[in-house]
Amino acid sequence: MSAQPVRRTMTIGDALALLRPEFPDVTISKIRFLEAEGLIEPQRTPSGYRKFTPADVDRLRLILSAQRDHYLPLRVIKEYLRARDRGEAVDPPWEAARAPRRLVAADGSAPASGGEAPDVRLTRRQLLDGAGAEEELLSELEDAGLVRRTGRYYGAEALTVLRAAVALGRHGVQVRHLRAVKAAADRQVGLIEQVVAPLLRRRDPRGHEEAEHAARAIADLFMRLHAALISAGLRETLEG
Repeated sequence: MSAQPVRRTMTIGDALALLRPEFPDVTISKIRFLEAEGLIEPQRTPSGYRKFTPADVDRLRLILSAQRDHYLPLRVIKEYLRARDRGEAVDPPWEAARAPRRLVAADGSAPASGGEAPDVRLTRRQLLDGAGAEEELLSELEDAGLVRRTGRYYGAEALTVLRAAVALGRHGVQVRHLRAVKAAADRQVGLIEQVVAPLLRRRDPRGHEEAEHAARAIADLFMRLHAALISAGLRETLEG
């Protein structure tokens, strides 16, 4: 049996059928939206129907992958595609996202290798550069209460959260999914506060010191418990 010839043009429905196996959530409305935003420019028949080429489908596949796997905003994807269309030798933006810039704190110091100093102070620009993140993602995390700043600066926790959000975004985990994680953490903090409250009410000067020591010990146990429960749940899912 001879191979069927490759179709040079196709309808939007045909393009959707080619994309659906890899991107189950893609819709005709999504493709039309990407066209309206200027990321794709399919040909038109005299009667106004869209005509997609294999190159158009490949372009759509690249756009959808950049959104799903690398959590890149359309603005960044559009800038990359336009530069590529002009014939410029540009690296894909997700390559840069994989290599956050060297972190330098607001006071000019650099955290020790292997982690961030607990008292590090970062400006907003330094935080974004240190995590290889976009402004849009940071704003979403702030709106959700996952990232906070003290005055004009952000601490080490903000950097850890932002870096994790960038990495999770490459797996399709969005900020709205992280709200449950934040809620669980808040509940655990509330429980710790209840446990150490009697120590904080003591008039003994050592009360606060003992409360801090107990709170950190309990928090460490919570994190170990959380990790063990996730590990057990994954085992059941993957091996069951």
